[in-house]
Amino acid sequence: MKMVTGGAYQGKLDFVCSHFGMEQVDITNGSTCDFEEVFSAKCIKSYHRLIARLIAQGIDCVQFTERLCSENKDAVIILDEIGCGIIPSEKSERKRREVTGKCGCIIARASDEVIRVTCGIPMYIKKKIN
Repeated sequence: MKMVTGGAYQGKLDFVCSHFGMEQVDITNGSTCDFEEVFSAKCIKSYHRLIARLIAQGIDCVQFTERLCSENKDAVIILDEIGCGIIPSEKSERKRREVTGKCGCIIARASDEVIRVTCGIPMYIKKKIN
């Protein structure tokens, strides 16, 4: 598994397409996909939005993410960093940020590589050394 993170609109998807050779057909959109689709997807973009959808459906996001890491070990997961900046005043938004952070930690732990992309520039946070 590989995780690509960074702020919104920082070039994460372009990096994934060029670095990992992904094409549009390989990429599942967490904003709109069927939940079961992610367990066989090559790449999942907007995983943070998938988490928001899971929360809205009352699905345990941590358990879902652990299952994803167990069943789809070759996936590339693109997850926006959403924990920086002003703390939301709404409790539900704070909860969403907390759960997204927990899920990000699960994915990072399961990943061979964790890459943060800022301004289109990749920074390797974790890299498997052969």
